[in-house]
Amino acid sequence: MGKRKIAVITGSRAEFGILSNLLDKIEISEYLELQLLVTGSHLSVTGGLTISEISKKFKVSKSIEILLNSDSRVGISKAMGLAMISMSEVYHDLQPDIVLILGDRFEIHAAATAALIMGIPIAHIHGGELTEGAWDESLRHSISKLSSLHFTTTERYRERVIQLGESPDRVFNVGSLGVENTKKLSLLNKHELEAILNFKLDNTVMVTVHSETNKVGLESELIQPVLKALSSFEDLRILFTLSNADVGGHDINQQIHNFVQENPDRSIAVESLGQQKYFSALKCVKAVVGNSSSGLIEVPSFGIPTLNIGCRQQGRIAASSVITCKAEYKIIKENLAQILSKPVDLNIHNPYEKHCTAELIKDILVETKLENLDKKVFYDL
Repeated sequence: MGKRKIAVITGSRAEFGILSNLLDKIEISEYLELQLLVTGSHLSVTGGLTISEISKKFKVSKSIEILLNSDSRVGISKAMGLAMISMSEVYHDLQPDIVLILGDRFEIHAAATAALIMGIPIAHIHGGELTEGAWDESLRHSISKLSSLHFTTTERYRERVIQLGESPDRVFNVGSLGVENTKKLSLLNKHELEAILNFKLDNTVMVTVHSETNKVGLESELIQPVLKALSSFEDLRILFTLSNADVGGHDINQQIHNFVQENPDRSIAVESLGQQKYFSALKCVKAVVGNSSSGLIEVPSFGIPTLNIGCRQQGRIAASSVITCKAEYKIIKENLAQILSKPVDLNIHNPYEKHCTAELIKDILVETKLENLDKKVFYDL
C-alpha cells in the first residue's frame, strides 16, 4: 500500500509560514506523501516572489499562476475563476487523497471548490473563526462547509464548526500552528536582524495594516489615522510589513511607501519578512500595531502588546495583551501611548496555544479512514 498523498496549498507568505512545521512533518512521514501546490502572491513580483524561498525548503509539485489584478473586485473574481480551472487540472494530474488548506483567502476558497467537484476530501485549518470586517468571514465558513476534516485553534471555534452542521468526530481542536512555530523556530538575535534589515530596532513598533474588504474604497480612512498617530511619536521607529494581495491593499501600501519616503530615518517597509525574521522581530519590538490576525494569534506568546485597529479582526478571540480600538486618530494615539508604556509580560495566557499541534494534525491525516470521507451528512444540533 502506497503513501497517502496530501496536497497542501499555499497562496500567501503568512500562510506558508504557519504551515511550515506541518509541511516538515508530512514530508518526513513514512505514511504520507507531500504534494505542495504554490499559487497566489507567491508568484507575484509585488508579493516578493516568495516561491523562491519555498523552493529552498520543499519540492514544489506545481506552481499555479492565478493572480491577475487582486486590487479590484473584478480582478479577485477572475483570479478565483482561473484558480478553479487550474486547480482542477492539477488535481486530475496529481490525484491527491486529501487536499489540505488553511484559512480563508479567495484563492483557498477556489481551491476548495475545485477539490469538492473533483471528489477529493478537504481538510481545513482555522475554521470557525470570526473576522467581521472582511469578506474572509464568509469565505471561511463556506470553506468549512466544503470540508470533511476540520482543525480548529480553540474549543470555541470547534463548537462553531459543529454548529455549522459538521460532525463532531471530524472536528479537532488542535491549537494554532503559528503559535507552535514560535516555540520551535530558531530565531535571530537583535544584531543579526538589524544587519539584515539595515535598520535599528531600538524603540520600534511593527505595523501591519490590511484592507477591510467589506469597506472597499475606504482604505484611506483606515491607514491615514494610523500613520498620523505614528507621526505624533517623534522618537518612535516603525517597521512596516506590507498589506496582503487584497482589494485595497495596493492603496494602503502606496500610502505606507509615501510615509517611509517622508520619514526615512525612522521607518522602513518590507514586503515579506518570512517567518524566522518576523518572529525574530517580535522579540525586539515594543508592540505590534494594525489589524493582522498574527497580532491576536502569535504575538501574545512574545509577551508584547497588540493594538488591534478597526473591525477586520472583530469577533476573534483575543488574549489580555490585545487592545482593540476604532480607526480614529485621537483614539489610536491614546491607545498607542498606553501600550508603549507596557513592559514585556511572558506570563500572558495565549488562548491559541496547545502542545504538539502539527503532530496532532499529521497523525489525524494518517489515521483517518478515506472511505466515505467526501460524503457528509448535516449534523443537526
